[in-house]
Amino acid sequence: MQTPPLLTDRSALIANRCRASDNFLVDIAREETLDRLSLVNRTFTKPLIIGPAPEIIPNAKHIEDSDTLDVSERDHDLALHFMALHWANDPVGQIIQSARALKPDGLFQAVFLGGQTLNELRTSLAQAESEVTGGLSPRIAPMGEIRDLGALLQRASLALPVADNITIRTSYKDAYHLMHDLRRFGEANALNARLRRPTRRTVFQRCAEIYEKNFAEDGKIIATFEFLFLAGWAPSADQPKPLRPGSATSRLADALKTTEKPLRD
Repeated sequence: MQTPPLLTDRSALIANRCRASDNFLVDIAREETLDRLSLVNRTFTKPLIIGPAPEIIPNAKHIEDSDTLDVSERDHDLALHFMALHWANDPVGQIIQSARALKPDGLFQAVFLGGQTLNELRTSLAQAESEVTGGLSPRIAPMGEIRDLGALLQRASLALPVADNITIRTSYKDAYHLMHDLRRFGEANALNARLRRPTRRTVFQRCAEIYEKNFAEDGKIIATFEFLFLAGWAPSADQPKPLRPGSATSRLADALKTTEKPLRD
């Protein structure tokens, strides 16, 4: 079987992260993650953090989000995959490896950028490059959609799967300032199939024009960042189990105090 091409150039990704100088996206992800963890009635004694995360949870083990994770099976009660799955060559494999690192009834959580992120820039760049050069080159990583994420958790055999999202809309003077900030966030283009020679200046000029024409409000362009959140539990005999179909002992209509109306044939 032929090995599929790599999505991400890992050396370029690491270089981008090392050059990062602004924690805007990381701070949002951290705050939202801690807020979700605060709702869990559990004290985690051996947490694991995967990805380019700063100190989030005290005394947590911190590892890189490499294709093969440096983890031992059933060693942690919390595995947090932080701001890295959108660059993973194998997102399902990352979740499965994280799940294997969990003790029974351990919690897996992930936060990463979703498919609505930078949709305005993606559209503007694609149109500009097509007009100027007659072709397209990969510039923004393909990111997952929330409707598909529950299936990823189930494929990793995680119980009680939950997927949700938040969307942040930011404003910039122009597309150049946005692309400059992406480099500061460590989220510049690290795709393995990216263009390896300088892009024509006219492509970016045309992109800025298209962006301002189609995605501007009150004299500034709008940029969207979607954060996706996953949560699931390592299987355990102590977890609640769904009842088998047909085992109910009371009618829903009685609980709702309403009259049941049979469907027509």
